[in-house]
Amino acid sequence: MQKCRPDVFGYVGKIHRAYGNLFTQIRRTDMRLLLAEDEKEMAHALEAVFTHNHYSIDVVYNGIDAADWAESGNYDGMILDVMMPGKSGLEVLSELRKKGNHVPVLLLTAKGEIEDRVTGLDLGADDYLTKPFAMKELLARIRAMTRRKGEVSSNTLEFGGLTLKRETFDLGYQNERIHLGNREYQMMEMLMANPGTLISAEQFMDKIWGYDTDVEMNVVWVYLSYLRKKLQALQAPVAIRAVRGLGYKLERV
Repeated sequence: MQKCRPDVFGYVGKIHRAYGNLFTQIRRTDMRLLLAEDEKEMAHALEAVFTHNHYSIDVVYNGIDAADWAESGNYDGMILDVMMPGKSGLEVLSELRKKGNHVPVLLLTAKGEIEDRVTGLDLGADDYLTKPFAMKELLARIRAMTRRKGEVSSNTLEFGGLTLKRETFDLGYQNERIHLGNREYQMMEMLMANPGTLISAEQFMDKIWGYDTDVEMNVVWVYLSYLRKKLQALQAPVAIRAVRGLGYKLERV
């Protein structure tokens, strides 16, 4: 199966000239994306455009790294090339869905590979785009895909009997309820929306306090200690576990 190499992405400089007006079209966003594309010129061009559109984006160049980053990261969406070394985009997608990870996924497929598109959708892909494609369409599909994720999100998150009410910021277990402050709520929402997934202190900082904050990193540990005390007060069978050097995750105890 031969890969289709879109000439439009040959050089980052050409992207700026051809799509410069797109850099100011999209409103500022704090969306975090993972891009897995083994053609490095194309990956760098896509990274430049997404960055200029204020997306936070991590880039990997093979399926093995894609699977590892997907498991350890907290992403709002993923873009997976179907044909990659190590593991195909379809294999990465299949592993994600089997582990209960329902992050929105867009597949990049070669022109005419209908079977890949059908298989991808059957495995749980949210959308696909055939190479070569227009950058404007890719951006529109990412916006639509991540918007759908927000629209179908439940008002209540649940894990191990623990509940988090999105409308009231109430954390509960059985008949007990504790109201969370804004930062506590955002942190607990990240943990409960991605149970079992490691979230680094840097990811908490980026998502909750923003890239340009002057707040020290230890504020993350302070708020995690607040949340641990509240989980203990509720006597919920759930704990925030620290994995040295990697991050934190929510797990049953």
